[in-house]
Amino acid sequence: MPNTQKKPKVIVTRKLPEVVETRMCELFDVILNVDDKPLSQSELIEAVKTADVLVPTVTDRIDRGVISQAGEQLRLIANFGTGVDNIDLDTARNRGITVTNTPGVLTEDTADMTMALILAVPRRLAEAAQYLKNTENHWSGWSPTWMLGHRIYGKRLGIIGMGRIGQAIARRAKAFGLQIHYHNRRRLPEAIEQEHEATYWESLDQMLARMDIISVNCPHTPATYHLLSARRLKLLKETAFIVNTARGEVIDENELARLITNGSIAGAGLDVFEHEPAVNPKLLTSNRVVALPHMGSATIEGRADMGEKVIINIKTFIDGHAPPDRVHPAMF
Repeated sequence: MPNTQKKPKVIVTRKLPEVVETRMCELFDVILNVDDKPLSQSELIEAVKTADVLVPTVTDRIDRGVISQAGEQLRLIANFGTGVDNIDLDTARNRGITVTNTPGVLTEDTADMTMALILAVPRRLAEAAQYLKNTENHWSGWSPTWMLGHRIYGKRLGIIGMGRIGQAIARRAKAFGLQIHYHNRRRLPEAIEQEHEATYWESLDQMLARMDIISVNCPHTPATYHLLSARRLKLLKETAFIVNTARGEVIDENELARLITNGSIAGAGLDVFEHEPAVNPKLLTSNRVVALPHMGSATIEGRADMGEKVIINIKTFIDGHAPPDRVHPAMF
């Protein structure tokens, strides 16, 4: 006999890959965002009033004001993304709403982008490419002293946050001859340290003062907000570079811009920003900065895998089982 059970109403806040949206339409009663225009807070409130499942993304602020207006039928927020700092987990817990995410599938893509920035900033790749594209410039050919950058081989890389992505970066960086150092909430098992030939620093301050390149790979939480504060940024060597593919809020962006402008830090590779989509103009105009529009995980394969995880989480939850990627309330 055909299954006559009513399909759950799923509201998706942004346009997702076609293959993901098509599969969702087959399984659920879906409302899609065809125009891909971010929903306003009032539109998010209207969505949670009627949805059985909300599928937001990192650009949606699912805060207390939104969740407190949710209807009794909303029992799952299936985030399209790994980070859940865009969702008020405490309020969701108090309302009995489960939150899921999409961990693991973006590890390699984000690590690739991080490694690209680790190469691009010291070697001045973006600056050189822009020079050739500028028709006002007249390249006179190779010169032994022009557009000189810095070698990364043999340099010390300090990874802040040695989780899945941090370890994937360590594997890549080791192949490029970088010395691996890391700071983490908890020290890794000895076997993992040996695999990466990694040196653990309990003190973030001490690590920062000794590194040639810093890679930020920790999530944004209240504890990591401005983890790289003005005081800590000043600990860096003048020859040091910073790469951030995690969350912009981890770094005091105004102080970073100031230090780069006055030459106190050699440069930065940034894929995320503190007040996205706004970016400090000093960062955008500096030749010492390679700035990207939050595209560390932007691969066709990665987005499709994210969508598959969202679908599995929703389907498992609707079938009465604990979704595999539950971050709430299991995290408490």
